[in-house]
Amino acid sequence: MSEKNYDLNNIVEMKKPHPCGENRWKIIRMGMDIRIKCLGCDHSIMLPRREFDKKMKKVLE
Repeated sequence: MSEKNYDLNNIVEMKKPHPCGENRWKIIRMGMDIRIKCLGCDHSIMLPRREFDKKMKKVLE
């Protein structure tokens, strides 16, 4: 399994798009949980790090 490197304020692409149609998210908080914000509608969600690692496709910026 490859190690995915990401950091605070990175733009990431998730495997499934948000219901608003956008697939790009900005990492706004890191710790045990990771909070990401949709760049389409500014909705934010918090995911456990393990779940985030499974759902993230790649780092864009």
